[in-house]
Amino acid sequence: MSGRVVLLVTSPRLPAGVLTAQAWDLVRAHPVYAGASSEQLDALRAAGATVSVVPAHVETLLTALAEHGTIVWLAAPDGDEQLARELGLRLAREPGLAELELLYGSWDPPGARLLDAVTVMDRLMHPAEGDPWKRAQTHHSLAPFLLEEAYELYDAIRDDDAEAVREELGDVLLQVVLHARLGEETAGFTIDDVAGDLVAKLIRRNPHVFADTEVGGIDDIIANWEQIKKAEKSRASAVDGVALSQPALALAAKLLQRVARAGLDVPLPPPTDLGGALFALVARAQSEDGDAEAALRAAALSYLDAVRRVERS
Repeated sequence: MSGRVVLLVTSPRLPAGVLTAQAWDLVRAHPVYAGASSEQLDALRAAGATVSVVPAHVETLLTALAEHGTIVWLAAPDGDEQLARELGLRLAREPGLAELELLYGSWDPPGARLLDAVTVMDRLMHPAEGDPWKRAQTHHSLAPFLLEEAYELYDAIRDDDAEAVREELGDVLLQVVLHARLGEETAGFTIDDVAGDLVAKLIRRNPHVFADTEVGGIDDIIANWEQIKKAEKSRASAVDGVALSQPALALAAKLLQRVARAGLDVPLPPPTDLGGALFALVARAQSEDGDAEAALRAAALSYLDAVRRVERS
C-alpha cells in the first residue's frame, strides 16, 4: 500500500504552536519527524504529538514511512527545500511507493518580515558578535544618514522609479530600526514602543475611521487632525514643533503656513538683506499657492541638465 509523507511548513515568525486545525489534527494522528529540535517541535510534543528528531535524509523518512504508513516531516524555517526535492525525485522514480503532500500549517501575516528586520538588527548589535561600526553609533552620528536616505527616497519618488522607491524605503526602515535599537540601549524604549505609539496615534487622530465621528471631505479630515494634534501637544505657540533642521526654504514656508493657519498678523523680515529678500520670495510663493522649495529644486535640476549638455558638447 502506498504511504504518505506530509511536508508540514510553518511560519517561524509566529509563536510556536500556532497551527491550523487541519495541521493539529494531522500531527496528533501521525508521528512527526524533524531534522533538529525547535520551539515548534517542543510545542507539538507538549500537546501530545509523537515527535522524533532524526537525520534529514530521504532513507530515514522512507524507513519511518514503512513502519507507520503516514508520517509528518516538520520542515525547518527554510522549508527543507533540498530534502523535499530529493524526496520528490525518489518518489517519482518509484511510483506507488508513497505520496508527497505539502501542507501549510501557518502563514506569515502581513508585515511579518519586519520581525526579521528586528532579529537581524539584534544580531548586528550583539555586544560580542555584532558589527563594531553599528555598535559605535549614536542618534547624533546617525542623523545625517537618516536625512541622506530620506532625500534618496524623495529622488526615487520624484523619478517615479518604483524599484528604487522600494529599495530606498528599506534604507529608511534600516534607520528607524537602528535608531530604535539604540534607544533600547540608551533610553529604555524598544521598537515595540515606537510601533505602539504610532498605532495609538493613528487611531486617535483618525476618529472618522476608528470611531463614530462623522466628517465631510478631506479638508474637514485635515482640520480635525490638526485639532486633535493641537490638543495632544498643548503647544504654547503656533510655531512650536516646526522642524528647524529642514531646508531653509521649506522652513520659511512652514512658518508662514503656521502663522496663516493661526490667523496671526506678523510682519515679514525686512527685505534689506539676502535672507529677508529670500523670505519675501517664499511668502510670495505661498500667496500664489506655490512651493518655493519645489520651484528652486526644479530650477536647480534644470541647471544641472544644462551643465551636462554643455559638458557633452
